[in-house]
Amino acid sequence: MVLKVAAVQAAPVFLDLDATVDKTVGLIAEAAGGGAAVVAFPEGFVPGHPGWVELLPLDDRAMQLNERLFKNAVEVPGTAVDTIAQACGEHGIAAVVGVCERRPRTTGTLFNTQVFIDDSGTIACKHQKFVPTIGERIVHGPGTTGTANDMRVGDVTVTGLICGENSNPLAQYSTACAYPTLHVASWPQHFSPDLAMQPVIELVGPALAYTLKAFVINSVTTISDRMEEAYGTDTTRTFLSDAASGGRASIVGPGGQTLAEADGDEEQLVFADIDPDAVIAPKFVHDTAGHYNRPELFAHLFPEPRPS
Repeated sequence: MVLKVAAVQAAPVFLDLDATVDKTVGLIAEAAGGGAAVVAFPEGFVPGHPGWVELLPLDDRAMQLNERLFKNAVEVPGTAVDTIAQACGEHGIAAVVGVCERRPRTTGTLFNTQVFIDDSGTIACKHQKFVPTIGERIVHGPGTTGTANDMRVGDVTVTGLICGENSNPLAQYSTACAYPTLHVASWPQHFSPDLAMQPVIELVGPALAYTLKAFVINSVTTISDRMEEAYGTDTTRTFLSDAASGGRASIVGPGGQTLAEADGDEEQLVFADIDPDAVIAPKFVHDTAGHYNRPELFAHLFPEPRPS
């Protein structure tokens, strides 16, 4: 059996919920039209990821962006995610969609979330980032969804982790325990000026594929003019306009080999045909959720939680 999958390399309509939902629906239709059974979106794609926290001081501009983000954030369940799920059902395609999630009927607390939608249009689960990374802690709370980060699509399991989580050994182990055939690594539009994004993706994606013995989709946000304008300083414009500040979408095989990669930094979908059976033989070498691990030897490293 051959399964076609797609990685999204695109920008949201920055901090505009309705317009970004429309764009997401369009990308789902485009991926399905290209024959994909699964499409993977970047980190916080709907309505955008708060990358400004790495670049701007906590001044009026940053706080205004925080407010816009909250007002345009996604509720799960809610109208926006229901619209996206309906598109998946209509086109018979599964999706893992990065969103900035807010608690329904509140005025505070956001989460960095992946929503898992199967090919029937059913919301299978959501995964909130376990621990926000660096400046994200100003905007996002720690995840409350436990270790759930997988869904079934036909005969295969699809998992997902967000940005830095893909380098977290315990997150990797938890993901391995789901025995994924396909794993979605969702990435933002940029890191900080001191950390180039593409070398990290090139390191983490293949390493994770080799560890999990699974196919890995690296989905990446591009930097739009609207985003540059929103950040609004000469320093940020200089950084964002540098092609080296962003990353490129790719699809990696279970041996760590790159199967497909974006052609430049423009918006595009990256497609690859994968053979789900290709994850089986490598497990005879390393099955980190099975014979190639000894969790009982490491249990003492995790002390019992203290009584509250």
